[in-house]
Amino acid sequence: MAPPGCPSGQSGPGRAGAGPSGAGPPGPGRAGPARAEVEQTGPGWRAPARPRLALATVCLSGTLEDKLEAAATAGFDGVEIFAPDLVADPLSPAGIGDRCRDLGLSVDLYQPLRDIDSTDPDRFAANLRRAGATFDVMAGLGADTVLVCSSVAPDAVADRDRLAELLHRLAEQAHARGMRIAYEALAWGRHVDTWDASWQVVRDADHPALGLCLDSFHILARGSDPAPIADVPGEKLFFLQLADAREVSMDVLSWSRHHRLFPGQGGFDLPAFLAPVLAAGYAGPLSLEVFNDVFRQADPLRTAVDARRSLLALAEATALPGTPPAAAAPPSGGTAPPSGSTAAAPGITAAPPAHSAARSTDSAARSTNLAARSTDSAARSAHPTAPPAHSEAAPARAAAPHGGSAPLRDVRGTRRGVGTDPVDTAPPELAGPAFVELHGGPELGPVLRALGFGRTGVHRTKQVERYEQGGARLLVNAAGDGPSAVAAIGVESADPVASARRASRLCAPPLSRTTGPGEADLAEIPAPDGTSVFFCRTADDGGAPVWSHDFVAVDEPPVPRAGVTGIDHVGLTQPYDAFDEAVLFHRSVLGLDTIADGEFAAPFGLVRSRALADRARRVRLALTVSLLRRGEWGPAVADPQYVALACDDVLATARAARDAGAPLLAVPANYHDDLAARLELPDTTMAAYRELGVLHERDPGGDLLQVCTELLGGRLFLSLVQRTGTHDGHGWADAPVRMAAHRRSRLGRAVSGT
Repeated sequence: MAPPGCPSGQSGPGRAGAGPSGAGPPGPGRAGPARAEVEQTGPGWRAPARPRLALATVCLSGTLEDKLEAAATAGFDGVEIFAPDLVADPLSPAGIGDRCRDLGLSVDLYQPLRDIDSTDPDRFAANLRRAGATFDVMAGLGADTVLVCSSVAPDAVADRDRLAELLHRLAEQAHARGMRIAYEALAWGRHVDTWDASWQVVRDADHPALGLCLDSFHILARGSDPAPIADVPGEKLFFLQLADAREVSMDVLSWSRHHRLFPGQGGFDLPAFLAPVLAAGYAGPLSLEVFNDVFRQADPLRTAVDARRSLLALAEATALPGTPPAAAAPPSGGTAPPSGSTAAAPGITAAPPAHSAARSTDSAARSTNLAARSTDSAARSAHPTAPPAHSEAAPARAAAPHGGSAPLRDVRGTRRGVGTDPVDTAPPELAGPAFVELHGGPELGPVLRALGFGRTGVHRTKQVERYEQGGARLLVNAAGDGPSAVAAIGVESADPVASARRASRLCAPPLSRTTGPGEADLAEIPAPDGTSVFFCRTADDGGAPVWSHDFVAVDEPPVPRAGVTGIDHVGLTQPYDAFDEAVLFHRSVLGLDTIADGEFAAPFGLVRSRALADRARRVRLALTVSLLRRGEWGPAVADPQYVALACDDVLATARAARDAGAPLLAVPANYHDDLAARLELPDTTMAAYRELGVLHERDPGGDLLQVCTELLGGRLFLSLVQRTGTHDGHGWADAPVRMAAHRRSRLGRAVSGT
């Protein structure tokens, strides 16, 4: 069964295929319960422990009612209610509070209360009256904690002792109402813009109703070290807000308001951030506050499910000792070092929390500092812990012109595990693609034969044929209508049941499927783009994969092999709203790492790309998305997909395929003229490139050579790929040339009527 809160059979917007033993033709996602063996139940079974999870309503699209229903359906325990959402809702605060309780949600935070301090006594008095009205709203909601941001106003108080005094007065007012103030340092605050500066003010104010709100974006975007947070008393950590982000070149305010992401979708090392917070004794919910323009116009339930998955994966990563950076994506356009490289993985990485001995020494130093506090501060009872003894200013950040996070050292294996693992099922080792299923018509068979694939089997009950060459297996599903497309990817898992259990616990339960007698009961996991992922097992005796027993062998004349050795990677264009969701899905469910992240200028607009792979590079996915929604005019090739077939000699394989009738894509002479000038290759090599349409990409590690077919039925093509050295790319440098060539080819075929 699906874990509590994870919608059973949650699927993408539409499915491209039904799998080798699926329930029928392509169509909308089928919802249904996960299979019994995926998630053990019954006597003695106990679900893995997990922290309380909360979600800020600002993360989701829709009205407040839409957001609350989505958060509850996705399985969140509580919400942060954003003031503009409440103001626009017809229900009274008490009515909203009742609705939250009906949905099983607590109101963990009301926010924000901005610009509260002031050098103008009259304005501060007015702000206290405004705070009183906020407390009235909170009383109706049933919330006891309000977020107070550090001021950005021109009249903000610069003197720390004076600021502490004003916050003490605010906290006293809140305390009288049974409420608390969670003070947060905005990264762009006028005088308080780092977490340690906010902690100094909270410590000096010294009121039980005043504590910290820690926001991962505000801390990591400035490059601040989160490790000393472990020295802050846990009872003074009132609230925690989590967000990820990728590297962008812009001011930190715009970066924060438009480009935050859920944990695991960006480049921050959030386990290294969360670990010291939990080590300090924080006992509140893990809450998401993500401002993102795409999320705020997407289906709120899908976004909420994605959000919950991100927190579960983050809690898992933080609980495991020595976990590498959660989303150590290289800077835009970069590529991570290949498996076995000693180069440091990019991404924000913090040092481990301070040891207890260091805490004792630090505390002694802080006690000395307490004696030097002002008379006004000394009149209040001394707090046992002062701010961490390090600079309040944000550290300098390497190569970060916008003030965003800069890569630091890789401390893989040095961080202690903290907290509980709510997933409790590590991703099993992946041995590579078991198969790729293509949905398509009769045009696919002849092309596969020309590429050297033999038809080796037909499914016992479905309209599915199996083609094989070397270690590559392609299934062709002829059921239903629609253009040719990648329908599913079968992944060889060391433990398919554990893989499916992990998916279920990460809010991706298997779909309900119909199988015939004796057919393999594979777990089918719907991916965000509508494709499916199947977890497969290789027979213990090293024979054929179990799923292949569903196919009856055919007696056909052998096809001359062209030299394909396996499947190098699969390229999938993502729906506009699903790109970040897809990245998190494949990273968390399959346990893949981000190995490249970049953008390229295509003929029809800017395209974002993200490559994912396991450590051994046995499973590779290349995800792309157009950065802007297209208007009514667009390319002839919409949302292309492809399967890259590995070979040892791309020239020999391409020549054999061409001679057998494979429709290879013609590449412009201008490209090869430019290539010859850049790489200075031998004339004979360049002649072969021009003859076969070879694309050649080089980086310091090696070369990537590829030859593509023309489009097969609208959006699908196949490519032949040869890697040399340690080249770890996916042909994005040459993608604009390939995209223009595919459009020319498609338009030419339309004119000729072929």
